[in-house]
Amino acid sequence: MKVSFYGVRGSIPTPGTHTTVYGGNTSCLLIEVPGAAPLVLDCGTGVRALGRELLGRHTPAVEVLFTHFHLDHVFGFPFFGPLYSPSCSVGVGVPALSQIEAENRLGGYMNGTYHPVRLRDLRDRVRIDPIRPGRPFERGPFTIEPLRLNHPGSSCGYRIEAGGKVMAFLTDTAPLARPDEGLVVDRRPTGAEAKIVAAITQADLVVMDTMFGFEEYLEKMTWGHAYPEYAVALCKAAGVKRLALFHHSPDASDSMLDELAARWAHCEGLEVFLAREGGSVELEG
Repeated sequence: MKVSFYGVRGSIPTPGTHTTVYGGNTSCLLIEVPGAAPLVLDCGTGVRALGRELLGRHTPAVEVLFTHFHLDHVFGFPFFGPLYSPSCSVGVGVPALSQIEAENRLGGYMNGTYHPVRLRDLRDRVRIDPIRPGRPFERGPFTIEPLRLNHPGSSCGYRIEAGGKVMAFLTDTAPLARPDEGLVVDRRPTGAEAKIVAAITQADLVVMDTMFGFEEYLEKMTWGHAYPEYAVALCKAAGVKRLALFHHSPDASDSMLDELAARWAHCEGLEVFLAREGGSVELEG
């Protein structure tokens, strides 16, 4: 399994000289297994370049999964080239309770007002499926478990397994416990923490929202984002092998992120690194 990063920024795209190293595009990952349709996680602004790449490969089918519908995760969807290619089929998974709700959630953005292309213009090319936390499903070789996270308006994380390898995508989410309880203060996990720990136990890679530092998190606890110490505590409790810090703050320059990477470069018992646009991780068997 190969995990590639096409957008790692949170909240809003941040082009400019201060984000050339880690990238300024918003949330987008590509998961690949040889011989299978690739899996795209989120359609932030990074998905435009990914779409062009997939068209260049003449990819016949693509599966897309959304975590939620805040704009930084959906803005790039109408610019995703495979949507308009007659030689590529696209399946889209939408966190929703029903088929109608799934279509309405995506169609609320692609309705002719926020973008000239309307979802109904793509009906012949795009399959839309509702996804609910706690109800695993399969897409080709991928076994996918949707996970309920902690974010305003809700967000859906994913545990993804293929070829004996497991990765988890946990964005956007605040901690699943108050600052004085749970794993981060070496106490028993809360019920919500225990569910996530069970899902990511022994995962080869976890990509997790760590947009805030701890002090900033305390100021913005209701904003729905976590911090590195929390992600590390969660992953250590689950015996995770590698953790990618993700959803970087739009205010975080390359130099600030370099400092963060150095701070966590020698984390005992867990390999920690910063997700970087253009980077990839091979989860080898």
